[in-house]
Amino acid sequence: MASNTIKISHHPTAAVERKLPILLFDIMDTIVRDPFYQDIPAFFGMSFEELIECKHPTAWMEFEKGIIDEMELARKFFKDGRHFDLEGLKTCMRSGYSFVEGIKQLLVALKQNNYEMHAFTNYPIWYQLIEDKLTLSKYLSWTFCSCTAGKRKPDPEFYREVLRHLQVNAPNCIFIDDRLKNVETAIEVGIRGVHFKNANSLRQELSLMGIDVSTVEDQSKAL
Repeated sequence: MASNTIKISHHPTAAVERKLPILLFDIMDTIVRDPFYQDIPAFFGMSFEELIECKHPTAWMEFEKGIIDEMELARKFFKDGRHFDLEGLKTCMRSGYSFVEGIKQLLVALKQNNYEMHAFTNYPIWYQLIEDKLTLSKYLSWTFCSCTAGKRKPDPEFYREVLRHLQVNAPNCIFIDDRLKNVETAIEVGIRGVHFKNANSLRQELSLMGIDVSTVEDQSKAL
């Protein structure tokens, strides 16, 4: 399906062109490397398997949904309630955030081609640490975060809430996520879904869907 535009208006005298489709991006391990699997276990001096065994089963998800704040997370993170350096953990995570290989160049191309892009992600208020380091807001809006919505993917209601907020029909959105279950739920509610594997394959899949992924430089070379 090729890109198109619609007129949108929030006031009888104000209408603007809106380019479709709208792109919805998961963040962790789709745009930004997730430090949870390597850096965080190392911070605690554990293997990943040991960390999973020791951590509270729901505390992080509660933090992602904004049910608890970071101080409550610190109290609940480990099942046995052990104390740890919360600020040290945040520093570790901040150090581990980096762009997934090749994805920044794709975001630049999409931005240059005027696509509307939003984060649609499960993450706590610490998304601000990512923003401070990588300034993702140059490319997309942090519109749909679980910590502000009080919902997590793959809850279908979270997806429907996104559509209501954007005021578009589901087929006018493309959702990209590295977790297949999240993509499957998007498809179930009518959103076009792409299972993220790497930046090159995403570029190819978006191009096949009619998305212009060329940069200004690419266009100049073609002249």
